[in-house]
Amino acid sequence: MKTEAAVLYGKDEPFRLEQVELAPPKNGEVLVEVAASGICHTDAVARAQIIPVPLPVVLGHEGSGVVVEVGPGVTTLRPGDHVGFSFGCCGQCGSCLSAQPFACDHFNQINFGGVMPDGSKRISKNGQEISTFFGQSSFARHAVVNQASVVKVDTDLDLNLIGPLGCGIQTGAGAVFNRLRPVFGSTIGVFGCGTVGMSALMAAAICGCKEIIAVDVNPANLELAKKLGATQTINARENQSLVAELKDLSHGGLHYAVDATGSAASIKNALAGLRFSGTVVVVGVTGELCLNVQEELMGEGKTLTGCVEGDANSRVFIPELLAYYKAGRFPFDQLITFFDFQDINTIFDQGHTGVIKAVLKMS
Repeated sequence: MKTEAAVLYGKDEPFRLEQVELAPPKNGEVLVEVAASGICHTDAVARAQIIPVPLPVVLGHEGSGVVVEVGPGVTTLRPGDHVGFSFGCCGQCGSCLSAQPFACDHFNQINFGGVMPDGSKRISKNGQEISTFFGQSSFARHAVVNQASVVKVDTDLDLNLIGPLGCGIQTGAGAVFNRLRPVFGSTIGVFGCGTVGMSALMAAAICGCKEIIAVDVNPANLELAKKLGATQTINARENQSLVAELKDLSHGGLHYAVDATGSAASIKNALAGLRFSGTVVVVGVTGELCLNVQEELMGEGKTLTGCVEGDANSRVFIPELLAYYKAGRFPFDQLITFFDFQDINTIFDQGHTGVIKAVLKMS
């Protein structure tokens, strides 16, 4: 079938909204009419080829929509189902079979290598194959997605909101719920109050953290952080003694920290703000980091760790987040601002000042 997609042909080039050919779903796959797709920092770094995704490619990995057609072997979905998409996995390796798809042996190949889990592609134009992103390529009006990456959601929910749960929101929330698992009454710092950081912050509030300290450079984001559960906020741009302030507000140091900034300096501040045996989990795309291991890490038994997709099994975790949302305890909708699919280049090139999570609506 033909559908419209935003095709990227070169590093940092504009997206071209073009008619492409989308192959029908194969075994275990579904065809979905895309309703909306979130824009994530990972899309931006792929466009800049910081993550060298094979070109040309259709990006987008926070999609949602309505199932139109199911391929052979699909037993859990049917046409008309409302769904969100998440990351791709092979479904066959030891990690996938152990309900840890975020640790899939083929995670990087499937999500960044331009292919579907079976190693082939679904999108083409004039006979030229176009790479898939995260096994979905949701910057398009239709997508073919493996059922392992599809999460069925209730039809009473706003379908346009669902996509960001599949990456940014589950990454931040899962870093807290699944990786840190903070003890009730503990202290946590959240560095970077974008989609991922705000999601971590809301999760920390649900976990019963006593002190939740939000650190950012944007006053508007810090104000929203207060509404979403932060007990204290710090403007890192204006504070010249950030580490001392962290230790004072946390009564001696943080038990936990989440860094969503992608900044080496921020990670070092998070480590320095920990108390003995504290843990920092990094969820932002970050470059080189230079540490004095004895003084900054080992000497006080601290832990610095990474976390991919919130250590989440999306088909279990996203419905749990939605249950908290329905109960009024995880108001992720406050992070989202909608834009037209046609405006994709404007949003990428000019940014979206004052917006935490931009979501493209296809209709």
